[in-house]
Amino acid sequence: MEVPKYRSLKDHVYDYIAQKIQDGTLLPNQKINEAEICKKLDISRTPTREALFQLTSDNLLQYIPRRGFIVAPFDTSKKLEFSQAIGALEALAATLAADHLKASELLEMEALIARMDEDINQLDLAAYSKNQYLFHNLYIQRCGNATVIEMLNTLKNSFIRQSYVSDNKPKLSEVLHEVNEEHRQILSAFRAKDKPQLEALLKHHWRIIDNDML
Repeated sequence: MEVPKYRSLKDHVYDYIAQKIQDGTLLPNQKINEAEICKKLDISRTPTREALFQLTSDNLLQYIPRRGFIVAPFDTSKKLEFSQAIGALEALAATLAADHLKASELLEMEALIARMDEDINQLDLAAYSKNQYLFHNLYIQRCGNATVIEMLNTLKNSFIRQSYVSDNKPKLSEVLHEVNEEHRQILSAFRAKDKPQLEALLKHHWRIIDNDML
């Protein structure tokens, strides 16, 4: 795997692991396989360890003596605070991105919504989590505000990964279909370039996720 020249090796490892946490590939309390990461990224142990300790400092990982690094569990008492902050920041990102999204990107968002419908029907929560991340990330990356992007990445690394956990499968499916319908409304607002509607939809979108306590 080619490492971007403008990023340090440590940063590259950090981003790789954070992404795996964010899209649900790495789950809370799961052990980090350092050797596997070094091999996958073709990077030595030193920058990998530096990234792991940085992730620990940022509360995404925990270091346990004689066991190593594990994905940090999420503090559910902060769920409301996280969802409110993400909603406000995503609303800002959406309004900034509204004038810059290409037709091909809108079509990609439409395809992701269809994929999420299939994921929900199959209760493939890992695939749903990944596709909803891709949906939101598409317009976030087009907002043109690096600070907003960085803040959202930090919040979501610690929050999204545990948003879709429930023993009540019928209820979970019902809630996720409602959430995906909101994705359709968000896409419609992007197509209309309706910024006030985008702001309202994004704030409501994240409030709904919190209140249903998936």
